[in-house]
Amino acid sequence: MSETALSEFEGLEIDPLIASRPAEPRDSSRLITIDRRTGTMSHRIFRDLPDLLCPGDVLVLNRSKVWKAKLPARKPTGGRSELLLMRPEAPALTVWSALARKIQPGQKLVCQGGAEALCVKRNPDGSFLFELSAPLDGPYLEKNAEVPLPQYILKARKRADMTENSVPDDSRYQTVFANAPGSIAAPTAGFHFTPELLEKIKAKGVDVRYITLHIGWGTFKPVRNEDPSAHLMLEEACSMTDGTSSALNAAAEKGARIIAVGTSSMRTLETFSDESGRLSSGERKAGLFIYPGHRFKTAGAFLTNLHVPSSAPLYMTAAFAGRELLYKAYKAAVEKKYRFYSYGDSMLIV
Repeated sequence: MSETALSEFEGLEIDPLIASRPAEPRDSSRLITIDRRTGTMSHRIFRDLPDLLCPGDVLVLNRSKVWKAKLPARKPTGGRSELLLMRPEAPALTVWSALARKIQPGQKLVCQGGAEALCVKRNPDGSFLFELSAPLDGPYLEKNAEVPLPQYILKARKRADMTENSVPDDSRYQTVFANAPGSIAAPTAGFHFTPELLEKIKAKGVDVRYITLHIGWGTFKPVRNEDPSAHLMLEEACSMTDGTSSALNAAAEKGARIIAVGTSSMRTLETFSDESGRLSSGERKAGLFIYPGHRFKTAGAFLTNLHVPSSAPLYMTAAFAGRELLYKAYKAAVEKKYRFYSYGDSMLIV
C-alpha cells in the first residue's frame, strides 16, 4: 500500500454515524474546528461561524444546483432499476451517458414515463451509453425523474426504518443559494448556511463570492488505486466570473484570508490559479485530483463536511489539514458522535 493512501480512515466506525436526515434548522449542525498551526481542535455549532471569521475574509461558495438526474426504471423481468443521468450525448436528448447497476450492453430498461433505454456500450469512465426511445427533455425529467440522493443516505434510512422526512429532499438536498442547475450531487458544505446566517457574515465585513462547479461522477468516484497518484479524476465543468476573480485577487494582494467552502470550491480555485496564486476567469474543466503533497495556492482556510473513506474529497481534506491531524480530528468526531457525510456536520480548517 502506498504511503499516501489513507488506509487508517477505513478503520473508523463511521457507518452508525451516517446522517440519514439533515439538521433542522440548517445552521444547527455541529462544527469541529482545526488549527493547523497549533494542532488544537474545538467543538461548536455552525451558527457560531461568524465568530470565527474576520472582517476582510472572503468566503467562496459553489452555486451549482442539483438537477433531477435519477430516473427510476424497470428491467424486462420487472425488477427495479434506475439510471443516474450524467450528460446528454446528442442534441435530440435521445442518447445519454448514465450510471446503472447490473447492466450489460444489449440490455434494455423501461424508464418511468415509458421511454425505453437500450444499453449500447460501457464508457471508459465506467458509465454506460444509452439510446432512448423518447427524448429525456426538461418536461419529461421534471415529471418522472428525482433529485439523486447518495446511496449511503438511503441505506442509513433503511437501517433506521425511516420512510418519511419532515423536509422534502428536493428542497433540502440543495444549498439556499443554488441557482445554476448542473450537478448530480450537491456541494454539501454549503448546506449549513441560511439566508440569515449569510447576512450576518456579510454584516461582519466578510465578502461572499460564488463560483460554479457542476459535481459529477468525478467527485464521488472512489479512489481504488493503491497509489493515489494513479487515480484518474474525471473532469467536471467549472466557471468563475471576472468579478469574482478580480475580487479574490485584490483580497489576496491585501493579505486577506480566502476561505473555500467545500471541495468543489477548493478545486475550482486551484483550477483557475496560476503558480503564484493569481486567479483567472472563464470556463474550464476541472480534472485535478488533490491528495497529500499538493501545494495549495489560493485558500488559507477550508470549510468542508466529514467525508467518505477512499473518496476524493477526503484526500483533498487530508492534503489541506495534514494527514495525521485530520485523522486525529476524525477520531474525535467519531468519539463525540458527529454526524457524517452529505447531511452530516461540518469542519473548519484554518
